[in-house]
Amino acid sequence: PRLIIDMDKKISNKEKSSVKKNKESRFSIKKIVKIMWIVFAAGLISTFLMFILIGTGVIGYIPDIKELENPIDKYASQVYSSDGELLGTYSQAKNNRIYSDYSDLPQHLIDALIATEDARYYEHSGVDAKALGRVIGKTILTLNPSGGGGSTISQQLAKLLYSPPSDGLIDRALKKPIEWVIAVQLERYYTKDEIINLYLSQFDFLNNAVGIQSAAQVYFNKKPQELTIEESATLVGMCKNPSYYNPVRKKAYERTKLRRNTVHEQMEKYNYTTKQECDALKKLEMTTDFRRADHKDGLAPYMRE
Repeated sequence: PRLIIDMDKKISNKEKSSVKKNKESRFSIKKIVKIMWIVFAAGLISTFLMFILIGTGVIGYIPDIKELENPIDKYASQVYSSDGELLGTYSQAKNNRIYSDYSDLPQHLIDALIATEDARYYEHSGVDAKALGRVIGKTILTLNPSGGGGSTISQQLAKLLYSPPSDGLIDRALKKPIEWVIAVQLERYYTKDEIINLYLSQFDFLNNAVGIQSAAQVYFNKKPQELTIEESATLVGMCKNPSYYNPVRKKAYERTKLRRNTVHEQMEKYNYTTKQECDALKKLEMTTDFRRADHKDGLAPYMRE
């Protein structure tokens, strides 16, 4: 009988010990969950406060309303003959930007830009939450560089217009949130069509071709409305990196052609072209009619000089 009693005591002690451990384990889990919720709430509040401070201009470089309403104030001077022929242009700091209107842009150029740079352009108000989720899920967490970027056309315009060079770690960390705020503000002041026109007018395609009007003239000796679909795809492909994907660089020819074909594939993916059209366009050779913009070239250079 004594042996049985001793065994019962041992079993009872083990049960008590197990219950105690379970309680401690549950307590530690609750504690961890509580800490996680506190960190999450603190992160949300901090993010909310940061965007308020950015929006009010306390942090960063938010442009004022007048600057937002007139973001581009420098265009090249154009010299015309008495019979209306363009003799050439001249500009400061090689900023050969010529004004273009949205109505001057061919539809396939707009479609190529949206399909490649911002497929949900007409669905967001400056920031694409789905694209940001993709960047966090694929690019950052899985360290997969092919996850893509999350910048919308509006954000890219904000960067082109107002983003100064980042000097330190804090500046680089705040750069994206500031671009988000400016992008949302741009969407308030401009229509979607105007934002596309501003973006294509601001982008530097290199070789003294700033803006789509100059780019079409420099690379293809055409006006924007005369561009073919494959020429439009070439220029849109350059928006990723105009130096690396430059059609007039011999060493970059093959990768520029591949980039152009990627634009065609994006247009097919989002139903701007059919598979048959895409396959036919990808087979075309990439040609240019390159004419560097220079005040010393063209008609009557002495007058412009």
